[in-house]
Amino acid sequence: MLNAPAANAADTGITVSDIVINKGKPIVVGTSQVVEPPISFNIALPTGYSTADPSRYDAYPFLYRGTITTAADTGENFIQPGSYTCYEIDSKHARCEGNLYIDPHPSQEHVDSNSDATTWKVGVSLRLWKADGGLKTEELETRSKTAQLKRAAKATVNASPEPVAKGRTITVTGKLTRANWSTKTYDAYGGRTVSLQFRAKGTDTFTTVKKVTTSSTGGLKTTVTASTDGSYRWVYYGNSTTGRATSAADYVDVL
Repeated sequence: MLNAPAANAADTGITVSDIVINKGKPIVVGTSQVVEPPISFNIALPTGYSTADPSRYDAYPFLYRGTITTAADTGENFIQPGSYTCYEIDSKHARCEGNLYIDPHPSQEHVDSNSDATTWKVGVSLRLWKADGGLKTEELETRSKTAQLKRAAKATVNASPEPVAKGRTITVTGKLTRANWSTKTYDAYGGRTVSLQFRAKGTDTFTTVKKVTTSSTGGLKTTVTASTDGSYRWVYYGNSTTGRATSAADYVDVL
């Protein structure tokens, strides 16, 4: 992992531009699995420095909440790249690609509260080293760019009876849960509108047939009339703090 420089340092003269985080999409994080959203950016070096000697400079974007100084100094509400590689364009310019590293494990401070499901600011860490290897200068820059972090959601489905006679009733149930970053569990997500979708046998497209609101325990339940063989699934499209969830498809044979 990388370490951020102090915020009260001198201008390095490095320019970081064209920052793209997770291809501009929200970053969805669960309760246990490490997430590594892609990042890319360009670097322009000051006089006296060359891309031919990458050991003499370092520059990368990161995410933070609160003040940039506090985040960088404490590591709390601070998300940086796990790794990245810069490719030389010419002696002064490079194109860099890599990944942020977000670990929801309790030992980390990346997403340790549900309040972290919000808009994060983007900052830039910059360093220059002397020819003898000593640090010349370092700085942190704030940017107007932002990135959205969301809590992961999960959906389950069960359609019964299976098989079923044509014209009879099929009951479709399920449950919607979402990540609780404080407890590292998935909790019931009540009061959410979820779409029941159906895909007929031999086709590729799911079509919404009903919309249902989850109960206080995250439960989903509705009925449909059996007409043809096919698969049912639940889809929740997410919101500003929660990612999308799509259940597995449950196939029903209609006799």
